[in-house]
Order: sequence, then C-alpha cells, then structure tokens
Amino acid sequence: MRQKLHLTHRVSHERWLVSYADFVTLLFAFFVVLFASGRADQIKQRSVSHAIDSAFQSLGLFTTNPRKAGGANLDPDAKTGANIAIGEEVLAAAEVRADLEHLEGQMKDLLADKLADRTIAIHMDRDGLVISLREAGFFASGSAIPKAEAVPTVQRIAEALGQSGYDLRIEGHTDNVPIHSAEFDSNWDLSAARATRVARIFLSLGTIEPARISVAGYGEFHPVATNNTAEGRAQNRRVDVVVIPRSNLNLTAALPGINNSAPGKPSQWHRITDGEQ
Repeated sequence: MRQKLHLTHRVSHERWLVSYADFVTLLFAFFVVLFASGRADQIKQRSVSHAIDSAFQSLGLFTTNPRKAGGANLDPDAKTGANIAIGEEVLAAAEVRADLEHLEGQMKDLLADKLADRTIAIHMDRDGLVISLREAGFFASGSAIPKAEAVPTVQRIAEALGQSGYDLRIEGHTDNVPIHSAEFDSNWDLSAARATRVARIFLSLGTIEPARISVAGYGEFHPVATNNTAEGRAQNRRVDVVVIPRSNLNLTAALPGINNSAPGKPSQWHRITDGEQ
C-alpha cells in the first residue's frame, strides 16, 4: 500500500524582505551614480581651471604662478574662484573697449573736418580713447589761451563726451624746446596751463560733472613723435583729452593690440589739481 504524502502549505510572512532588499540595492546604485557624477564634475572643473589658467598666462595676466601666490599653494576651488574673477575682469575690459571703439567712430564723424586738416588726431591708447588737440589748430606758440576760432570745436567735443558718462583726463604736452617767458618758467607750466584752460571750457558748458575731469601736465616727457624734426615737434605740442574707464581696468593686458602711442607713459593715472593760471 502506498503511503500518501501530505504537503503542508504555509503562508510566509517574510516576503517583504525581498522587496526591501531590491529597494536597498537600487538606493545604493543611485548613490554610487551621484558619487561618480560628483567626481566627474570635480575632474571637469579642474580641467576648465587649468585651461583658464593657461589662457590667462598666455595673455600675461599672471606675472607669477597663481598656485604659489603669497608663498602658498591655492586649493583648486580657490584657484578656480581667482580665475573666474579675472575672467570677469577680462569680459568687463572687452565690453568697455567695444564701447570706446563705438565712441571713437562717433567722434571721428563729428570731427571729420579737423581730422582732415590734421589739427586733431584720434586713437585708442592703453588708458582709453585719446583725442589729441594739436597746438597748430588750438594755441598760439607759447600761449595757454585757446584761439577764439578753436573754442567751438572744444565745445563740440565737450558736449559729445559729456553724454558718454566716462571720466576725462585732460593732458598738456609740449616738445623739448625750453621755454622761459614772463608767464611760464618751464614746459611743465605751459603744458599744465593749456590743459587747465581746456578743462575750463569743458566745465563752462555745465554738461560734465567736475568730479569726472582731471588735469595733468606732462611737459616734454611723453612725446608721440621724435623731437628731432619740426613735424615731430609739432605733433608733440598738444592737449590730449583721454576718455578713461575706471582706473583699475587694464585694457592692454586684457585685450592685446591696443595702440600704445606713448611708451613712457605710466599705465596708471593720477588726478592732478592744477592751480589757477
């Protein structure tokens, strides 16, 4: 006689462990993916940092290794922050230069007649946009008083620049021929007096705040041409109206290629208050 097998079926109360294990496994995989992504982002960040570092060094913006600045190594985050700050400065300089180039075009259209007769020259310098008023068209020899027929031109320049919002530095320059007259003891005095007279015309219109204007007298020491010829000396006798961005923007370093017409000229400017002449 065969024996009958009796199978007893029991309901398991631990099946939830299977689902729980699957959930834990998926959660673990999720965090592994997050961790890997975070590591990849750090690697990408370092790569971008190194690329920016190399680009800025090629432009000459770093005179020393930024990782060794101050005698200590910068961590990647600090270096990246420094590069971003310099990058923003480069972009700011690019925007300012583009705006100054637009202003340069406007001024050339406005002063086309004076550019044609070579009594005015306009160019970009490392400090900004330079409008040169040459002595032949604006001053009598040895005099600081602008010619009467030249005043309307100075007023046109002042009105146009008054709308730009930039600061203005008015510089007086001479040739190297010594001067000693009843009015001026040296080329320093003559250059400063001429710049001050032009500044007075600018201020007389009331369209430019006095705080936006500075006056400088450079005498014979920042020529744009040789003093060995009459033509070169004529170019050096001038008053430059310099349209400048804020003083800590280095347009030359950030954007190579700007014409530097006065090699001996300091890259940073100083506000000079000239006395009454």
